[in-house]
Amino acid sequence: MGPFKFKQFAVHQDRCAMKIGTDGVLLGAWASVDHHPQSILDIGSGTGLIALQLAQRSAAELVDAIELDGNAYEQCVENFEASPWSDRLFCYHAGLDEFVEEMDAEYDLIVSNPPFYSEEMPSGSTARDMARQESSLPFHELVAGVSKLLSQKGLFSVVVPYKAEEEFKGLAKEVGLFPKRLLRVKGTAAGPVKRSLLEFSFQESDPEENTLTIERERHQYTQEYIQLTQPFYLKM
Repeated sequence: MGPFKFKQFAVHQDRCAMKIGTDGVLLGAWASVDHHPQSILDIGSGTGLIALQLAQRSAAELVDAIELDGNAYEQCVENFEASPWSDRLFCYHAGLDEFVEEMDAEYDLIVSNPPFYSEEMPSGSTARDMARQESSLPFHELVAGVSKLLSQKGLFSVVVPYKAEEEFKGLAKEVGLFPKRLLRVKGTAAGPVKRSLLEFSFQESDPEENTLTIERERHQYTQEYIQLTQPFYLKM
């Protein structure tokens, strides 16, 4: 299986349970870098896709990633080394809990496309199911870790199933993180909202809320989706 080619980098994914999907690309394109983050952390990086997107979009000197699965970790390291930003990208082979204990660094931007089960049935692949299963990185553990690693003016961006949005916002609030921007994603205009992209900060504010529709009809992408993903997808 050849690499998935983006405009400025390529991603090998044959050893990763979680393949490149719309969720990750959207999060990497949508997460705000307007506050000029100097340090970025991608939690549960898989192929390293989102960290690579943020290295492309920002001038951050430090773009770190953590990945627990051994195969995914090795692949992430290779993808980082083959990219134009190899001097700024670094992947740690660790779980979030041990990373929090050992690091006293703070990050200006933290992103995560955490594993979760969608409505579909188990896939029949244990590695893929582990990668999808919320139990391998429970939401409460994720927000607790983020609250310790995020700088005071930092931002945390995450993608979750729409039906888990309220639960996730509640858990974030318990650790002092408040929604700043929300993007609810639909496949088609007539379809239901499937995903929520959420941005949090330590400052309370009225969140900016938007909806993004991916397709007008089969393979006819909306202008908003094209605009967001154009810096990455070859054919956009």
